[in-house]
Amino acid sequence: MIISVLRSMVILTVLASLGGCGETVLSPIGPIGAAERTILLDSVAIMLAIVVPTIVATLAFAWWFRHGNSRARYRPRWAYSGELELLMWSVPALVILFLGGIAWIGSHDLDPAKPLHPKPLQIEVVSLDWKWLFIYPGQQVASINRMVVPAGVPLHLRVTSASVMNVFFVPRLGSEIYSMSGMATQLNLQADEPGTYPGLSANFSGDGFPYMRFNFEALPAPQFDAWITAARSTGGVLDDAAYRGLLRQSAPLHPYTYRSVQPGLFDRIVTLQLPRGEGPRSGRPSPDIKPIAVH
Repeated sequence: MIISVLRSMVILTVLASLGGCGETVLSPIGPIGAAERTILLDSVAIMLAIVVPTIVATLAFAWWFRHGNSRARYRPRWAYSGELELLMWSVPALVILFLGGIAWIGSHDLDPAKPLHPKPLQIEVVSLDWKWLFIYPGQQVASINRMVVPAGVPLHLRVTSASVMNVFFVPRLGSEIYSMSGMATQLNLQADEPGTYPGLSANFSGDGFPYMRFNFEALPAPQFDAWITAARSTGGVLDDAAYRGLLRQSAPLHPYTYRSVQPGLFDRIVTLQLPRGEGPRSGRPSPDIKPIAVH
């Protein structure tokens, strides 16, 4: 009961302070983001069990023991109270127990590699300098700085980096994940509501870091199929030569697609059979990274 009341207070406070903010982790569009928001609000509510009484007690003590209160008893020889010791140690212990339980259960229920059912859509994600590459192995198309998915369908992402470490993050989906060269991390997400949502890198990656953003578009299934069909009829072929061109440090002006992808390209990137990007290096002149149009 107390936790429910505190949770309601947290929600009302957050909504009041974020009145016009609709692109945050507190307004999720999928089951993972919603579960993470619940954990966040529950954790804050539990911690308020210490914060609020402490603030109230501090103000009450300051008022009661003020200089002008003749009823306040001054006891300079007072040293110990078993009741106070029990209160001061039991409440923090319970808070730690509750927070630990939430963290333990949440870390297992929301394991990024834990698959969502039914059969998910496979997407391979590569962070480059300074752009995002999305490969759809089942559909054999690819996209730069635009991730299009069907709404209501689970997504299984394999994420790697062609250069320095980055962090793949769509705030309203939840569960950011690192992209690192030479390894593939996994992330399972789902967008239940159609719409266009901002995606970004949550890890500084050099001079072009401000351009490490992309659009995450959740479409109804027929529109997603139409996008795949359109992608297969336009753009170039993503083969070794095209991929080596992407390694050049640049920031595309507009998203674009590849009509075909060389099979096994992502695995060759992960296993370093293809070259890595240069990445930011100290002592080297900063490149001109103004956004460029790619045709």
